[in-house]
Amino acid sequence: MKEVERLIELLLQAKDRKIFIVGMGRSGFVARAFALRLMNLGFNVYFLGETITPAAEKGDILIAISGTGATKMVLTASSAAKEIGATVIAITSFPESQLGQIADHIVTISGRTKTGWPKEEDYLARQIIGEREPLTPLGSVFENNCMVFLDSLVVELMHRLGRTEEDLKRRHATLE
Repeated sequence: MKEVERLIELLLQAKDRKIFIVGMGRSGFVARAFALRLMNLGFNVYFLGETITPAAEKGDILIAISGTGATKMVLTASSAAKEIGATVIAITSFPESQLGQIADHIVTISGRTKTGWPKEEDYLARQIIGEREPLTPLGSVFENNCMVFLDSLVVELMHRLGRTEEDLKRRHATLE
């Protein structure tokens, strides 16, 4: 819970700063969804890689989402943000990863990533030792858990900021 409470504090302290979010692949989809909700809450938030993304400055925040903590683009962005003096927040299944080493703060989200399966190649041996193949492919468990976690975080931020769903609707896109 300390990880989550610290994340909330960092976000609330960044109310007048810029928040950048980065993630690749399906983690990028989760990152974009979270960026949208932060924008609905009134934060100055940007998804890295968009042409309208402004320059990062000292005191800004980068939220880096990577199940493995080893995604090259995420590592590059995190290192650059750290050099500028931004606070880097890692959301990953592997806090000891390279991303975890770069980050100022880490939130650990459980989940199976696309690497490391199966440990035992032989099907019969896997059955004997009780190693069952998961029903979710690649990194789906991390991405799903991350989405649920971040949506829950939005609810807590709404509560702390005194915002209602109506407030969020007023900031939601009207030209769709």
